[in-house]
Amino acid sequence: MKESHSLTNNLLMEVETLSNRLRNIKQSYKSTENKALKVRLFSENKNLFKRVNEIYKIAEILNKNNTEKINFSNLLVEITRRTLNENKFKSNLFFL
Repeated sequence: MKESHSLTNNLLMEVETLSNRLRNIKQSYKSTENKALKVRLFSENKNLFKRVNEIYKIAEILNKNNTEKINFSNLLVEITRRTLNENKFKSNLFFL
């Protein structure tokens, strides 16, 4: 399977957007006292984290089938891994 650069680029942009939103959710969760907002932020965080995890799985498949050492799929794997590590669902957001 050949790597599609446009697909990989779109996934890179999506991960960047999701990562920024996850950071914003974390900051909003820390600063709010509104229980309804916290519930909504909790739900949105869970859904976004799930999507980043899906992209990570796709990135691993793309990277596994690519023989080059430096490529976009390798970058996608690294960025999604960092996003997942930065936004550990339970440890970082809700148990501060």
